[in-house]
Amino acid sequence: MELYHKNNLDCSKITTHNYSTTFSLGLRVMNRTYSEGIYCLYGFLRYADEIVDTFFDQDQRLIFEEFRQETFKAIDRKFSINPIIDSFQMAVHKYKIDRELVEAFLLSMELDLTHDIYSAELLKTYIYGSAEVVGLMCLRVFYYNEPEKYEELKDPIRKLGMALQKVNFLRDASDDYKEKGRVYFKNIDFSNFTSETKKQLEDEIEQDFLDSMVGIRKLKKPVRLGVYLVYNYYMHLLKEIKKARPEDILNKRYRLTKTKKSVLLVNAYLKNTLNLL
Repeated sequence: MELYHKNNLDCSKITTHNYSTTFSLGLRVMNRTYSEGIYCLYGFLRYADEIVDTFFDQDQRLIFEEFRQETFKAIDRKFSINPIIDSFQMAVHKYKIDRELVEAFLLSMELDLTHDIYSAELLKTYIYGSAEVVGLMCLRVFYYNEPEKYEELKDPIRKLGMALQKVNFLRDASDDYKEKGRVYFKNIDFSNFTSETKKQLEDEIEQDFLDSMVGIRKLKKPVRLGVYLVYNYYMHLLKEIKKARPEDILNKRYRLTKTKKSVLLVNAYLKNTLNLL
C-alpha cells in the first residue's frame, strides 16, 4: 500500500504542476512536510473544478454526483481506486480536515452547474466553499496538531481565499461571462461595466488582501514564504488588472510574465528571510 499511496501522491503533484504555475512555485519553496499535504488537496480541488468547467459534452451533473459519492466513500473506507481522490482522503485523515469543509467545497462547485447569475447570498455561499474553505483546508495542513493556532489564523486566511477568488473573477471575466454566461459579482452588469464599478471591486479586493496579511505574518516560517509568494503574485496581478480599461476586462485574460514572477520570487524570499513582511 505504501507504493500505491506514493504513486497517488505523485499524481496529485503532477496535476498541480500542470494546472497552476503560481501554486506550484509556492509549494516548491515550502517545506516538504507541508507541501505534500497541499498537493493532495490541490489535485482534488482541480479535478472537481474540471468537471464543472470543462466537460461540457458530458452529463456534468451525473459525473459530479459520482465524484461526490466516491469522495465520501473514500473518506469512510480510507481508500479509493481513483488516485486523486485517494490522495485527498489521506490528507483528510492525516490533517484532520473537517467533513463540513469538504461538503462546502463540493456544494460551491455544484452551484456552477445550476446557476449562472449569483445573488448576494448565493455568492457568499459560493466564495466560502470555493475559496475560504480552500484556505482553511491548507491551514489544517499547516496546524493540524495546533488547534489554538488554527483558530487564531482562520479569519485572515479566509480573507486571503476571498481575495484570490475575486481576482480570479476579474481575470477570468471574459471566459466566465462570454463563454459560460456566469456573473459572480453581485449587481454587476458586464455589458455596462464602468470605471467606477471596476474601482469599487478593486478597492474591495485590496482590503481583503490587507486583512489577510495580518495572518500571513503570523504563519510559521516553513510555510510563510510559499503563502506570501502566492499572495504577492495575486497582488501584482490585481495591479495589472487595475491598469486595464473596463472594456478590456472582457477581452483579455491577465497574467504575469515569467520574468515578473522570478523577480517577485526573489523579493518574497528576501522579505521572508529578513522578517520584513
